[in-house]
Amino acid sequence: MAAQPRSDVLPATRLPVRPLLAGYHPDPTVCRVGSTFVLACSSFEHAPGVPLFRSGDLVTWEPVGHALTRPEQLRLDGVGPSGGIYAPTLRHHDGRFWLVTTNVSDGPGHLLVTADDAAGPWSAPVRIPGAGGIDPDLAWDDDGTCYLTWSDAGIRQAVLDPATGRLLTEPRLLWSGAGGKDVEGPHLHRVDGRWYLLAAEGGTAQGHAVVVARSDAPDGPYEGWAGNPVLTARGTASPVQSTGHADLVRRPDGTWAMVFLGVRPAGSFPGWHVLGRETFAVDVAWVDGWPHPTTPVQPAAVPRVVVGLDADGPGPSWVGAGVFPADVLHRADGRWVLAGRGPRTFVGVRQERTATTTRARVDASAGVGGLELRIDPRHALTLEVDGGRVRAVARIGSVTAVLGEAPHTPATVLEIDVHPSPAPVHSREHGPDEVVAAVDGPEGRVVLGTLDGRYLSTEVAGGFTGRTVGLVRERGELAVLAFEHVGHAEPDPA
Repeated sequence: MAAQPRSDVLPATRLPVRPLLAGYHPDPTVCRVGSTFVLACSSFEHAPGVPLFRSGDLVTWEPVGHALTRPEQLRLDGVGPSGGIYAPTLRHHDGRFWLVTTNVSDGPGHLLVTADDAAGPWSAPVRIPGAGGIDPDLAWDDDGTCYLTWSDAGIRQAVLDPATGRLLTEPRLLWSGAGGKDVEGPHLHRVDGRWYLLAAEGGTAQGHAVVVARSDAPDGPYEGWAGNPVLTARGTASPVQSTGHADLVRRPDGTWAMVFLGVRPAGSFPGWHVLGRETFAVDVAWVDGWPHPTTPVQPAAVPRVVVGLDADGPGPSWVGAGVFPADVLHRADGRWVLAGRGPRTFVGVRQERTATTTRARVDASAGVGGLELRIDPRHALTLEVDGGRVRAVARIGSVTAVLGEAPHTPATVLEIDVHPSPAPVHSREHGPDEVVAAVDGPEGRVVLGTLDGRYLSTEVAGGFTGRTVGLVRERGELAVLAFEHVGHAEPDPA
């Protein structure tokens, strides 16, 4: 039996309280090139696909773009909420970046793209039709053999020709996990001559966990660690829950770290998380040949963040729901115009702070639309401008309600504000936050309606994403005169 962790190694329940990447940035995968770390996340129905970040210290990250920036790479026809791009794996091999992922709305099989620079351009995708399931991983042996490992009723593997996407061996079951359900998210790493298979199990909710197995060869057989799970928050009082889907990376000084996803539920029982699954990290020590989390890796503070829409257009943090922002936002007569085909074109940014204020001015004389905070189209609070009126509309599944309305002119400022729940802490009315829809016009600021934030949470809406906030077009065209999203600084929760 494998040795148990030493007493001087902190338990896995010692988790960080601040994410590396806040807001809907799930399924992190990371690699290092020299002294630079590069990290990617899944993006589901949003485009561009697979956001990429760069860091010199694993703590402070800057966006470098996306891997899937063109329709030939990311087909969006018919993609719905929580469809599209699932968990990727990012690796650097033979002088190039390699990224493999699954578009569950565009099958069969997985997609492999490459680039000389993480900022792009990334190649047209090589399709891998012989492998099903989700969460593909790439690893290379010393002789250059490329192994594709993925999740499909267990962890499966085959030798891959990455140039053509052809499987060179029949897929085989590699490992069935440590006894939990939904074994997924495999990542293979070679450490000190052994191969380690990191995986997630328990489902990406309260039972989520990280498990590990090892072998002398990349194709097994794999021996699971007797102390699994390596990391989990289940059954703990940690403010970060549902931890899992991890990846490992080695620093230039030889030390190791683990990135993983987690959520921050808030409110009374049973709790709700609204920002989606976020990216966290811990240091890792190798004890008796197994990885053990030790200390949190996290920023010292959560600063204020501001995102706007100026003459240069939407920046790297902007995404569209089933559309590329560049395809639906265009400049005309010195202002931005949001167009599109069919109903409900949405472009915006992720909500990355627990308290935010988003303001916009729009001219809806040629259409209907406005400002929206959403989990998906059926779980949203919208300031909807139609002619000379603006309505605060709440959508909760099959229920649509107008919370209030007011006169509107192009000078009217639309505002959606998110702040802590005002309900007593121990009451059942205490939700994760409160969402306020208001307008600022000739009569000053007027609140049109408020909504308990639980109704815009994953626990109510379902799915794998988090909140986004931005501009929505119901029909026609919407002229955008101004837009600003402010994520307020957050106090240290420790």
